[in-house]
Order: sequence, then C-alpha cells, then structure tokens
Amino acid sequence: MTTSPVARRSLPRLAAGLLTLAATITATLLVSPSPAQAATTAGIDVSRYQGSINWTSVRNAGIEFAFIKVTEGVSFKDPNFNTNYVAAYNAGVIRGAYHFALPDRSTGAAQANYLASNGGAWSADSRTLPAALDLEANPYGTSCYGLSQASMRTWISDFLSTYRSRTTRYAVIYTTTSWWTSCTGNWSGPWANHPLWIARWASAPGTLPAGAPYHSFWQYTSSGSVAGISGAVDRNYFNGDRSRLIALANNT
Repeated sequence: MTTSPVARRSLPRLAAGLLTLAATITATLLVSPSPAQAATTAGIDVSRYQGSINWTSVRNAGIEFAFIKVTEGVSFKDPNFNTNYVAAYNAGVIRGAYHFALPDRSTGAAQANYLASNGGAWSADSRTLPAALDLEANPYGTSCYGLSQASMRTWISDFLSTYRSRTTRYAVIYTTTSWWTSCTGNWSGPWANHPLWIARWASAPGTLPAGAPYHSFWQYTSSGSVAGISGAVDRNYFNGDRSRLIALANNT
C-alpha cells in the first residue's frame, strides 16, 4: 500500500500522539485511586459504645456492611452483639463479627474457640462475613502484650488455624502497618489467604504490611457519622463492589 507525502508526514505525529495517550492511560491506572473513585462499598464497625442502633436507617444511609464486636479475650461478650447482629442482617447489611485479641491472656486457640462459640461462626447466607481478628496496641499494657515477635506470630497462627478448623473460613485480620511491623516483625505469612482490614485514619490506606498484595477493608476514620447511630462511628470501605463483597461472604 502506498501513502501520500502528507500522510507520511502525519504518521510520526500520529505515532507520537498514540504513545502519549498510552502513557497517560498507564499513569492513570498506576495512580492509587481516591476513596471516592475506588471505594464505593461503604461500611462501619460498631460495639456497645454506639448504644442502640437503628439498622434500617443505617442501611438506608448507604451502609452496606458492618463488623460488629462480639468477644474480647475469653471472658467478655459484647452485650449489644446479639441484637446488632440480627438487626443488621434483617436490614440487609452484610455483617461479620470481630474479636478483640488479648494475646497475653490465653492461647490463640482458646480465643478463636471462644469467638466461634459466641456468635463468630459462619454460614453461606450472602450476609455473613468471616469473622475478623482485631490486632492492635494493647489498651491495658505494653503495645505488643509482652510477647516477642516470634511468640506473637505463633499466637496469631494458633488463632487463625483454629478459627479455620471451626468454620472453614480464613479470618479477616484488622491491624495497622506500624503495629504489625513492630509486634510481628512485619510477618508476611497470613496474607496469601487472610483478607487484610487496614486501619489508617487518612485519605489513603498507605503502606500495607509486608507481603500484603492489597487491602480488602480500610477503616479510614474513627469519627464518622451515620444516620441511625448517635455519636461517632468508625467508617470503612470495602475494596470492591457489593457483588464482590457477597462473594467474600459466601466464599465463592
């Protein structure tokens, strides 16, 4: 095929334009999207501190999922859990339980069994997420609960394997990158299977723990507000749309 002199002169400009367009598209894909762009599935996490919750109002406000505190250690069950867990389900909120870990009080297996026996089990009903293990700075003492990094890794492994044997599911792990680095040695072991729920009160999730390819949930503020809840509430995003959240709930 032959081309005219004008067409031949235009080809370099066209090629350059295509390269510029390709570079722009690539750059756009590589830039981390803002919460408004990527995180369209809104959620909350609650405990007894939120008091009585109108879950119908919460759902009507656009909240699609919730993690609800159920247990702490092996001796505390949140008094509002049963009411919240049932009411959230009935309102159409996809919900999961969460366990506040106290690794210095008892074994990981003991706490996983306590969680699974007190409301943190799982069923494939499109509205039940695998439970979350809440690992953060110790509010009652030293940040890492007096455990070495090796002992903390052993404790977490014990919890996760026991929970999986009880429920067939990989538990979600809630943590901050700084705590995880300090208290586990930035252990990468769980991230091949366990969804990461990263806590970072900022405009982006930031640096994730080593080995974590992405976050599944992001707690981005502790001072949010939602219709149906009086006072402040933790706000979260799921890293995907509702169909993917349901797939996580159902393990499909």
